[in-house]
Amino acid sequence: MTTEAAAVQESRPSNVRRKVMLGLFLLSVVTYLDRVCINSAAPEMQRDLGLSNAQWGMVVAAFLAAYGIFEVPGGWLGDRFGPRLILTRIVVWWSGFTALTGVTRSFGQLLFVRAMFGAGEAGAYPNASCVVSRWFPARQRARAQGLIFMASRLGGALSPLLVLPLIAGWGWRSVFYVFSLLGVVWAVWWWRFFRDHPTDHPAVNSSEVAIIGESPRRLAHAPVAAMLRSSNFWAILGMYHFFCYASNWYLFWTASYLSTEKGWESSELAAYTALPFVLAAIANIASGSVSDRLVPKIGLVWGRRAVGMAGIGTAGVLMLLSLAIEDRVAASLVLALGFAVSDVMLPVAWAVCTDVGREAAGTVSGAMNTAGQAGGVIMSVGYGALIDSYGWNIPLALIACSCFLSMLLWWRIDPSKPILRQERR
Repeated sequence: MTTEAAAVQESRPSNVRRKVMLGLFLLSVVTYLDRVCINSAAPEMQRDLGLSNAQWGMVVAAFLAAYGIFEVPGGWLGDRFGPRLILTRIVVWWSGFTALTGVTRSFGQLLFVRAMFGAGEAGAYPNASCVVSRWFPARQRARAQGLIFMASRLGGALSPLLVLPLIAGWGWRSVFYVFSLLGVVWAVWWWRFFRDHPTDHPAVNSSEVAIIGESPRRLAHAPVAAMLRSSNFWAILGMYHFFCYASNWYLFWTASYLSTEKGWESSELAAYTALPFVLAAIANIASGSVSDRLVPKIGLVWGRRAVGMAGIGTAGVLMLLSLAIEDRVAASLVLALGFAVSDVMLPVAWAVCTDVGREAAGTVSGAMNTAGQAGGVIMSVGYGALIDSYGWNIPLALIACSCFLSMLLWWRIDPSKPILRQERR
C-alpha cells in the first residue's frame, strides 16, 4: 500500500464500534432469552413442581434480590477492571445456572438456583453502559442504549416462540439446557474480539478515536460519598425503582395472568406474550434516537426528561385502561402497548446514567438497577400473595399507579449535573 493510500485509509473512520454494538446487541438478546424463558415455562413448572402463586413469586423474587444486590459490585468491577473480563465472567456464570434450572426437583432447589442465576447475571447491563461510555460519543449514547434494550425485547419476543415448541416436544427442562449454550458461545467470541478501550484495539484507527472522543479514565474506587450526596442520584434511584414494578410484571407474570385471568390456552399464549416485546423493541430504538435528536434542540435536561415522562406516564394509563376492557383480545393488545410505551423511558434512563456517571457509568447504572430490582422483589412477593387473596385486578391497578410515581420523579432528574463534579473542582 502506498503512503497516499494509507493516509486516505487512515482518514476514514474504522467503525469498529459498530461491531462492538453488534456484540452488545447479541449479549442483550441472549440475556433476555435466558431470563424470560422462565416466564413462558411458568405454567408448566408450577404444575410439575406443585408451586402456588405465592411460591412462584418467591422464586421470581430470589432472582431479583440476588440480581439487585450484586448490581453495584458488578458495575464497579467493570469500571475498575474493564468490561471485557467482567462480561465474560458474567455470561459464563449465568449460562451454568440456566442449565442447572433444568435439573431442579423442588421449590427449595429452584429458589437457590434462581438466586445464583441472578447473582451471576448482575452487572451485565451496567457493564454494557461502561462499554457505551468508552466506545461511543456522547451524542450517540441514548441511541446506543436504545439498540441494546431493543435487543433485550427481541430476546423476550423470541423466548415464547422458542420455549413453547420445546416444552411441547421435550418438556420444560429442555428449554434451560438448550438456552444455556447460547451464552457460552457469546462469551468465547467476546473475549477474543473486544478490548476495554478503543485505543487498545488493533483495528481502530485515529479517525475513529477522534469521533469517539476521550475515553473515561479507570475508576480506582466506587464514588459512594459523591453518589450519596447527590439529590440527582436519589431521584434516578426512585424513578427506576417504581418503573421496575411494571417492567418486572411484564417479564415474569404475563403468561400466568393471560392464562388464568384472560383464559388463553397454552397454544394461544405465544403470540400474546411475544407481542409486548416486539412492540417494546420498536419503542426502545425509536425513543433512544428521539432523545439524541431532541438534546441539541431543547437541551440535555428536557431531551431526556420529556421522553422518560411521556413513556412511563402513558404506560400507567394503558394498564388501568386494560382493566376496564372486557374483550380479552382488546385487553391483551392494550397491555402489550402498555409495555411498549413503558420501555420508551428505558434507554433514556440508562443514557442518563452515562450522562451523570461518566467514568463511574457502570457503578451508577448498577446502583440504579439495584433500586429497580428492589422494586421487582417487592412487587413479586407482594403481587403473588395479593393474587391469592384478592384476584388479579386490584394488584395490577396498584402496579399501574407505580408508573405515575416514576413519572413524577423524572421532574427531579437533571442529566446535565455529573455526580462526580465535586471531585473535579
